[in-house]
Amino acid sequence: MAGIVIVGAGLAGVCMAIKLKEAGHHDFVILEKAGDLGGTWRDNTYPGCACDVPSHMYSYSFDLNPDWSRMFAPQREIHDYLRSCADRHGVTPHIRYAKHVTALEYDDARRDWTVTTDDGATLRANAVVSAIGALHIPRYPEISGRESFAGPAMHSASWDRTVDLTGKRVAVIGTGASAVQFVPQIAPVTRQLTVFQRTAPWLHPKPDFAIPPRARDALRLPGMARTLRTALYWALESRALGFAVDPRLMKAHEKLALRHLAAQVPDPDLRRRLTPGYLIGCKRILISNDYYPALMRDDVNLVTDEITQIRPHSIVDAAGREHPADAIIYGTGFRVLDSLAEQHIVGRGGVKIQEAWQHGIQTYYGITTSGFPNLFFLLGPNTGLGHNSVAFMIESQVRYVIGCLRLLSRTRARALDVRPQAQRAFDRRLRERLDPLVWNAGGCRSWYLDEHGVNRTIWPGFTFEYWARTRKVKPGAYQLIF
Repeated sequence: MAGIVIVGAGLAGVCMAIKLKEAGHHDFVILEKAGDLGGTWRDNTYPGCACDVPSHMYSYSFDLNPDWSRMFAPQREIHDYLRSCADRHGVTPHIRYAKHVTALEYDDARRDWTVTTDDGATLRANAVVSAIGALHIPRYPEISGRESFAGPAMHSASWDRTVDLTGKRVAVIGTGASAVQFVPQIAPVTRQLTVFQRTAPWLHPKPDFAIPPRARDALRLPGMARTLRTALYWALESRALGFAVDPRLMKAHEKLALRHLAAQVPDPDLRRRLTPGYLIGCKRILISNDYYPALMRDDVNLVTDEITQIRPHSIVDAAGREHPADAIIYGTGFRVLDSLAEQHIVGRGGVKIQEAWQHGIQTYYGITTSGFPNLFFLLGPNTGLGHNSVAFMIESQVRYVIGCLRLLSRTRARALDVRPQAQRAFDRRLRERLDPLVWNAGGCRSWYLDEHGVNRTIWPGFTFEYWARTRKVKPGAYQLIF
């Protein structure tokens, strides 16, 4: 029996554990499916992998790091930072590795949860915090013949270091956030690199630079790291004006992207094919200084025709052209909306979460969902961001979960369950806010939207709004179960 089970030891799970200890909760375990903590920053090891949020903002506010080597930290540094935080705050002993959670089931009589792992073990818990995140189930395209390819094929999130790409004809499928990082890294070593683009991404220049030792020394002075973080927060938050207020305010972002494209791609035909045909911001805005130059290389070919077939040694496009390939890399993102919807989670009265969400995912601030008492989500539905750091959102959610646990302790209730009417009211306000904004403008399609075209991924406002609204738990929004 454990008081609290945290599922996942990534950025969110480690934060939850640290704050539980700080609040006096020591009876908890973190169940981690892998053999190390770190989540996204453990799994993604492709060449060039780095954060696209400034390092001093993509970190915990309570554990600032003055020693980031760059403005945008590489994967290894972020992974090391998370390890050091877990050790420093004493949560590493609470982690149980190689424990893949396969089922969560609520017991109405006992008013607790049974957590089952893939080795058949079970654990009972008063509360469960799902910190699995959204970017961990690789998505592969449905292309005829994909399984017939004879050479090595890998997803960017499962990079195979044993595959030597030197001198090979490599096909990259997808041009998202991962591809714009690894394409420039592998282009110089491949014999021929063919990049298959379905939709051109909007790209901004990346304001990245190495942070010199003298600057790092200055950030160790009292208040300096905090001042930098605050400045970065408001600089990033200002970008939400076009997202949260009026899509027409995205025009400045579009001009910056077009200037960047024009400056780096002098070839008018290539520039035309790299110019997106949708409103900027509807999909994630990417940042890179070396992606466009990589596409300008003589040994790199950009294909914008749809892929119709994958053969054992080639890829065929809709124009009938066959592109020889010795290896394929899929930069096709993740199954974001499936990360929760496919979970085996059973709540009150034996209701599965798929049944509760059959008409669309509904939550209360992305943290709780009606019919599933004492189950909390971190980075749940509609809490993702397109303009600032999710670390800020995670800390807001963790504080809210601690508030719920304090409400239980104060009232001596066994569990709390968000009232359906409170959840419906929140969802209605959310939809009213989302519908006229950039993510639904001009018939834009992206991984933010579900099969009904509804945005179930992004928070539609400023992050300080979310912080303010989740700062205190409203007891009236919940049914207390004794």
